Amino acid sequence: MFTRLFLFSIFVFLSGIVSFSQVVQPVTSGTERLALFNDHRIMASQSEFRNLKWQYLGPVNISGRCTDVEAVMPRGKNYIIYVASASGGVWKTINEGTTWLPVFDREASTSIGDIALDPHNPDVLWVGTGEANIFRSSMAGSGVYKTSDGGQTWTHMGLENTHTIARIVIDPENTSVVYVAASGHEWTNNPDRGVFKTVDGGKTWKKVLYIDDKTGAIDLVINPADTDVLYAATWQRIREKWNDPRNENNYSGSGIWKTTDGGEHWFPVNKGLPEVSSRGRIGIGLCRSKPDVVYAFLDNYEIARDSKYEEKDSYGRPKGRVIKGATVFRSDDAGASWTQVSGQTDDMRKYMEAHSATYGWVFGQIRVDPIDENIIYTMGLDLNISKDGGKTYKILNGMHGDHHGLWIDPENTNYLLNVNDGGICVSYDRGENWRSFTDNLPVEQFFNIAFDMDSPFRVYGSVQDHGSFRAKVDLSGGRDSIHPVPFEPAPGGEGCSHAINPENPEIVYSASYYGHIMRSVMKENWWDNTKDILPPVFPDEPKLRGQWVAPFILSPHNPDILYHGMQYVLMTKDEGHTWEIISPDLTGNDKEKMGDIPYQTITTLSESPLKYGLIYAGTDDGNLYRTRDGGKTWTKIVNGLATNKWISRIVASSSDMATVYMTQNGKTDDDFAAYVWKSDDFGATWKDISSNIPLGPVNVIREDPFNSDILYVGTDIGVYVSKDKGGRWNVLGDLPSTYVLDLAIHPRDNMIIIATHGRGVWVMDADPINGGGESRH
Repeated sequence: MFTRLFLFSIFVFLSGIVSFSQVVQPVTSGTERLALFNDHRIMASQSEFRNLKWQYLGPVNISGRCTDVEAVMPRGKNYIIYVASASGGVWKTINEGTTWLPVFDREASTSIGDIALDPHNPDVLWVGTGEANIFRSSMAGSGVYKTSDGGQTWTHMGLENTHTIARIVIDPENTSVVYVAASGHEWTNNPDRGVFKTVDGGKTWKKVLYIDDKTGAIDLVINPADTDVLYAATWQRIREKWNDPRNENNYSGSGIWKTTDGGEHWFPVNKGLPEVSSRGRIGIGLCRSKPDVVYAFLDNYEIARDSKYEEKDSYGRPKGRVIKGATVFRSDDAGASWTQVSGQTDDMRKYMEAHSATYGWVFGQIRVDPIDENIIYTMGLDLNISKDGGKTYKILNGMHGDHHGLWIDPENTNYLLNVNDGGICVSYDRGENWRSFTDNLPVEQFFNIAFDMDSPFRVYGSVQDHGSFRAKVDLSGGRDSIHPVPFEPAPGGEGCSHAINPENPEIVYSASYYGHIMRSVMKENWWDNTKDILPPVFPDEPKLRGQWVAPFILSPHNPDILYHGMQYVLMTKDEGHTWEIISPDLTGNDKEKMGDIPYQTITTLSESPLKYGLIYAGTDDGNLYRTRDGGKTWTKIVNGLATNKWISRIVASSSDMATVYMTQNGKTDDDFAAYVWKSDDFGATWKDISSNIPLGPVNVIREDPFNSDILYVGTDIGVYVSKDKGGRWNVLGDLPSTYVLDLAIHPRDNMIIIATHGRGVWVMDADPINGGGESRH
């Protein structure tokens, strides 16, 4: 790191611009990542494109996944509310949601795990970055931050190597004392997990509870009557590329711990809970007025029943044996012993399975009414309330699903704030009715972007937990006067690609997830004109294996030809009526790496616009192949590339048949390096063109349709542009730090469109970059 930063400083000093080259090496240190993000900030301030404006397109009729909420009501004023989003930063309102202001959108990570307000000063907010729910699309955090002026300025307070933060607890008697529950890296083992404590307001930290490098702290509560007493829940977990986090038989780190001396010593308090081998994620909560009453919301891996024949989960995968899952335990003696209170009847067992935590590694939050110890709330697919100490529950309806946070006003326990995958909502009557803020909290998590050739053109994209949407890009008021608009439902599920026939915008290809591809005719009631076109396989053949957002593309030579990437490349010449497999399995096909998530799949496809049948395919396990004869023969082309890194995008040049561009992504290795490559010989050899891009991961690369010297890349922190084929890069425009998953340039209207995973869809006029507007005059 020293050499890289030293060279960077010399170039800045001598030339006033950022222009240095680097040899791509993994970036796994949080300290180095922060330093490289500072390089990005300097580049942004010096960029020749710094004055170009990104314009938010929307949607304004939906919001996105949020992870936590904090509020305070100064005497005689409106509530001040802060909302933490999964990958869109922190937002603030001082008028109870009439308007929201982003207050945390220029940092190294805008994925938020938890926030905590100083109980004595509403201008002091602590932010823990890195969502602890660790979805496959989660963005790693960069530590803990603090503001003392209501979000106007921020100071980094350390813990940059934790990656995910589940809870921040401030001592109400001495706010210089702060505890952090860190759940650790998503994909790799690391020692920066457990409970950390500061006694000097974040200047220094001490790890006060540590189990091992696979076990982190997933929840933490403090006794307000005796602030030396805390309870911590630990969770032993790692995400594999082929498995969601799960409890394994040899896991021994999950449980509940208690301290009575401010974290100096901890002891286990698990009497009455399932055996350690059956403990998954645990949420904990206590009653403010009766703090000896403590609840545990536990993902219970004890077997409940065998699944019914061909019983499927929400994503169409076989269930196997069904675990007990969401289970609530109660302690009336400050954790000394626990009693199961939920699921004591058949009806309640079925209820907990259906509504509380189908995917316990995602959920696990529980809250206790500050006054009445028998009123509790559990969060899973639904928000549930129990008024009898956890024996029976009912759903609180009127909100989007998948619940991750709840704030209860201690002075008025009828006032609730809930965050879920659809944003934030408020109830004034203890959950009987809800008001949602979907139209002014723009934190939507898009996976992809596509466009049609209609006039005006439309953009299509899929949104986490919402499905797919589309909207018109209306340029009639001027290319720099785009206004945010509502999006309308479109074919496709929450994780899907789109491809639209350029000659007939009514023909749209989409998917549900995992590559279950469909064709729709976009007339009135298009859902009645949608057909599943994924070809069947024989029972004795391997099942088709598709990535969450599986790639499919239309041939630039004939829009009736579609290529679809599973573990094979599939091809149809008649809009999906008939198919043929035109490649072998292009992945490693390692049987030891087959789990409950499709892995060893194709992630990107490109066909040369200059040569029919010249096709490239990349995979999630680092394989890259080329065919020059339409799939009859395939050649592996990984010479010199980073080993086993996810191939995030490949693009065959439209100006030179032998030129191809490619990006790799190290996210699943907790690697933040920028991997960007160019080949001038059909992929036989590769040249590193990451140049002065300081930081990745890189999700997408595109070649400009008007000037092939111009390239664009989208990373986890923004967009870069090069005007010399990757020799030197500039930060493009005034975009906040955001996770750019996809990027496209409309070849007729010359508008850049980006799909961000946390801030919705944005567009920019490309005329000042490539001069493409001259072709319209």
